[in-house]
Amino acid sequence: MNKQPILVTGAHRSGTTWVGKMLAANPATAYVSEPLNVLHRRGIYRAAVKRWYQYITPENEADYLPAFQQLLNFRYHFFAELGSLRSQKDFLRMGRDLSIFAKGKLLGQRALLKDPFAVFSTPWFAQKLNCKVVITIRHPGGFASSLKRLDWRFDFRDLLDQPMLMRDHLEADRADMESMPADDIVGQSALLWRMIYRSVHAIRQLFPDFKVVRHEDLSLDPVAGYKSLYESFGLTFDDKVRDTILNSSSSENPTELSKKKVHSVKLDSRANMSNWKKRLSPEEITRIRKLTEDVSHLFYADDEW
Repeated sequence: MNKQPILVTGAHRSGTTWVGKMLAANPATAYVSEPLNVLHRRGIYRAAVKRWYQYITPENEADYLPAFQQLLNFRYHFFAELGSLRSQKDFLRMGRDLSIFAKGKLLGQRALLKDPFAVFSTPWFAQKLNCKVVITIRHPGGFASSLKRLDWRFDFRDLLDQPMLMRDHLEADRADMESMPADDIVGQSALLWRMIYRSVHAIRQLFPDFKVVRHEDLSLDPVAGYKSLYESFGLTFDDKVRDTILNSSSSENPTELSKKKVHSVKLDSRANMSNWKKRLSPEEITRIRKLTEDVSHLFYADDEW
């Protein structure tokens, strides 16, 4: 059995949860959500994570590698999690995670890490942890409209305060990050998208085996798109997997997710593709395109705006 870990990453709100859950429809995989989330559960990943989009390289891996090795071996840190419980919801999450880890270890499953915040660190995950990598990408308009709808702002200090990340990927954007208003969600989204996917483009030149998938392509033809990913990762694509994918993307599903269920994967995938054109004003769309055009043309054609 192939036990090579799989990493699903890309900007947050770019479909990583959908891709991760659909790949986890195969019983050979064990779905582990966001160990690099600043608010991650300490039972699944014992190392502290202080910044969003934490950058990991051989220079600082001592802070993260042992915890990831334990995670990939499905070692659950029961007492670390027990000490962090604050509510019944936390207790139920602990039960869920403990079950995933126990089943993963017992059945020899492949760890499937869904973590948008690992996107800058994909080379490290591939080289040090032997991960197969899939990176999701969503149209800049779709990404910005999602963050605007949820009122999710981004503090660029999380990136500016990482010297190695700035050195390797983002120094050219320092002035733009430092001058970005704290309440400008559309501007923040466009800048973050540009920085992430410029780095993704550079990384995929060095790692051509990384799979870069557009959210829109998966939404148009989910079965074909996911079948291709399954084949790439050596996973069995059977009728149960097909039914799970169809159920998640059916036209009978809502065209818009409730703000209370932002991580749901049941959505009318085709209808969702164009929601951003209704959420954003023409002026906002023009601004997003201008802020991202030096990178967006690498992934999206003019007629997709």
